[in-house]
Formats: sequence, C-alpha cells, structure tokens
Amino acid sequence: MMKSFVYLYPSQFSEKERLIFQNDQFSVTSFLYPSGIEGVKLTNSQGHLIVLPFYGQIIWEAHFKGHNLTMKNMFKEPKIGSSIIDTYGCFAFHSGLIRNGCPSPADDHPLHGEMPCARMDKAWLIVDENSIGIGGEVEYVKGFGDHYLAQPEVILPADSSLFDIKMKVTNLANVDMPLQYMCHINYCYEHNATFSQNIPDEAIQLRESIPAHVKPTPEWLAFNEQLKQQGTISRLDQPEMYNPEIVFFMDNLSQHQKELSFRMHSPKGHCYVTTFSSEEFNFATRWILYNADQQVSAFVLPATCRPEGYLAAEKAGTLIYLKPNETRSFSVTTGVEE
Repeated sequence: MMKSFVYLYPSQFSEKERLIFQNDQFSVTSFLYPSGIEGVKLTNSQGHLIVLPFYGQIIWEAHFKGHNLTMKNMFKEPKIGSSIIDTYGCFAFHSGLIRNGCPSPADDHPLHGEMPCARMDKAWLIVDENSIGIGGEVEYVKGFGDHYLAQPEVILPADSSLFDIKMKVTNLANVDMPLQYMCHINYCYEHNATFSQNIPDEAIQLRESIPAHVKPTPEWLAFNEQLKQQGTISRLDQPEMYNPEIVFFMDNLSQHQKELSFRMHSPKGHCYVTTFSSEEFNFATRWILYNADQQVSAFVLPATCRPEGYLAAEKAGTLIYLKPNETRSFSVTTGVEE
C-alpha cells in the first residue's frame, strides 16, 4: 500500500472530540484544548499518543500498555507561549534548531531554542499499511538571519508500544546555517527504577556547570561532590537529592557504538527504551528531577551537542553547519516494552 497524506486544518478542530480516521488497527481523533491548542490522539491496540499538530508537533502525552510515560508536571493542558517553559508538561519536544539547550548569560536565545513552540505552517496525517503518524512543516525565516525548513514526524506502528520521533531540517539560505538539535523526551519518574545502556558507565559524566535556572542548596552541592567520586546514578533511590536537577552528559558516542540503546527498568517489571544512531546523534544527556510539582527521569536525550547553549557549542566545536540546500535527518525510536 502506498503512503497517504490527509491534510489537517485548524478550522477542523473544536472542543468536541471528533473521529477523523479509523481502520482495523488505528483510530485518530481531533479536539481543541480550552487553551485553544489543537490536539490529535493516535490510538492503536497498545495505547495512544497525543500530538499537537500545529504547535511544534509536541507530543503532549504517551500512554502504552497501561503506563503513563510522561513526566509529572504542573500543566493540566498545553498553554500558548513563545518558549517551552510556558508549557513544560509534555512527553517530548523538538529542541533547537539554530539554538539549543540552557543559554549562558552571554547567549541571546530562549531555553531550548526557537523550535519547541513553533506555529506549524502545515500538518497532516500519514497513513500507511501498518502505521499511522503525524507530519508537518514550518519555514523559519528572518530578515538578515537564518532560513530553514523543519519537517517533524511521529510514526506509530500497528500493535506496537514503540514509536518513532523524526526530524528533517533543510537549510534554505545561501549561506551556511548552524544546527543544534535535541530530541527532548521527558519520561516519567519511577522510584527504584534502574538504568542500562550499551555504552560504558565511565562515558556518563556529571554536568559540573550550573545553569541560571538551577538554584543550588548546600545538600545538593555535597551530593554532586559525592557523584564526582562514585560516577553515575544507576538507581533512582534518593529522590530528595534530585532537586535541583541532576544532569549527566555523554559525549562522542560514536566511539562506543553505532546503534545506541538506553533503558530504564521499572521495578514493576516493564522497561522504557530509547534507541538511536550515533551517526545522527553523537551526544546525549540524562536529566533527573524530583520535587512536589515536577518529577522526571529523562534517561536519555539524544542530541547533536551538549545542551549548554549556542556559545558553549560554538566554543567546543560541536555545532553542525548545514551548507545551502543541505538536509539532515534524525530518527529516534522510543516507548515501553515488557
């Protein structure tokens, strides 16, 4: 069966949920949040995703095999904003693309860049014989600035609790374009969950810089000193120490593996998994935070560089530059397995 595209339009969405596609394997419904943001629910036999087709193609929710994969957060619904912190409750977002990560005082970009809350120009359903998905595109253009086309996708196969998050970026300018991209997947926190990955533990290094949004306490600083001696966290058993956040960096992943796999093993017997290629993502981050309002164990965030802002990546030589008309594609598979 050939791939089919069903175009979506904001005028189709209302607060009443509407069934817009159905077959033996999938159903797709559209709805409008009270905040005015459009939502699409993709459902298969294993669970569902809620994607925001016109708002950065954020994945707002992920539920599979009876498990909520999404971080605990303060948002009952997505909120309209210009920065991801205006709506920080989602399962996954696209961080970048010309700027990424936590800005230093000398950087001029918002946290995680311009793409997370971009208003998409177009959005569509992708219907294939054994999968359903959402795709879209947004053209970013500034006078005297950068010019690119971003084309994200989310693909949900039939009878699967794993799904693909994709991004394609094309430089439309006649000069080179800097590219920083992170697939920012905000997994749930589970007490006593453990981590495994196919890279050595020594490759997982504690972040030693302290970004502006982190307000250290004496206890937290002491815990960080302890982590410098012991290395990484392998079990989530000290939640009181994960506030402020604990962050680990993984650099130059291609020296370890071409195909990378990271898992967070729940004490309840299931496992969250993320896989990707080091040819596309040569860096990764682990982000752990636990407090009364937000609880997250982002066990791996695949990226093209560390999320320390534009100037840090430029200084480290880890910025990617796209030539005029050059395209880069990225793909991550994630979800839950028994």
